[in-house]
Amino acid sequence: MTDKSDQLNAFERLLIIMDELREQCPWDKKQTIQTLRHLTIEEVYELGDAILDNDLEEVKKELGDVLLHIVFYSKIASETNNFDIADVCHTICDKLIERHPHIYADVKVENEEDVKKNWEQLKLKEGKKSVLEGVPKSLPAMVKANRIQDKVAGVGFDWEEPHQVFEKVKEELNELQEEVNANNKSKIESEFGDVLFSMINYARFLKIDPESALERTNKKFIKRFQYLEEKSKAIQKPLSDMSLSEMDVYWEEAKKI
Repeated sequence: MTDKSDQLNAFERLLIIMDELREQCPWDKKQTIQTLRHLTIEEVYELGDAILDNDLEEVKKELGDVLLHIVFYSKIASETNNFDIADVCHTICDKLIERHPHIYADVKVENEEDVKKNWEQLKLKEGKKSVLEGVPKSLPAMVKANRIQDKVAGVGFDWEEPHQVFEKVKEELNELQEEVNANNKSKIESEFGDVLFSMINYARFLKIDPESALERTNKKFIKRFQYLEEKSKAIQKPLSDMSLSEMDVYWEEAKKI
């Protein structure tokens, strides 16, 4: 592993390259904070994929892409004298020191939950009107639900035991089934949303990230279905001509791989 000096030199190298690209590359010269936004989101999702695949070599590469975007935004902002990369670094350093009084001041904590509660209380003292202000509006619904629940739990609005949350899941499932049985179209969607929300909350109590859990299942399903497609081609019989029982044979094979 490199020492601090090597790490600083590497970061300086990136800053120099960014300056050169901004001055000399036609594409880089045209970019704005707005044009980079969708590319940044894509890079973060690619990083998330690499993490789920536990591909550390790919994680390293994707982290580089994300870091490039941070440097790129800072470079653009420096050209209008709004802020630069030093401001970005100092801002996060100041925030970390302020949000960790148990490290940099005399606040005492017993565990991780105490730290999270202090974090939310400190943000309210900084002038935020609601603990939910920090939840981005554009987050995907599942991620947003998880963050909402995590935020309110930080100020004590939470269940005490996992079994209480599971009982809530069952209650919401029963309410959904009642509306399905009644064919009440206007309420089925609402109750289905309640089921998802309660399941996400239960995942939090089980120390599971619901987004990662669902994405792992997506990847597992894709892998098994593509195996089924390969077998279909091998026997020269389209999936549409196969019975469910025939497909199930290959599906079970895929589960063993």
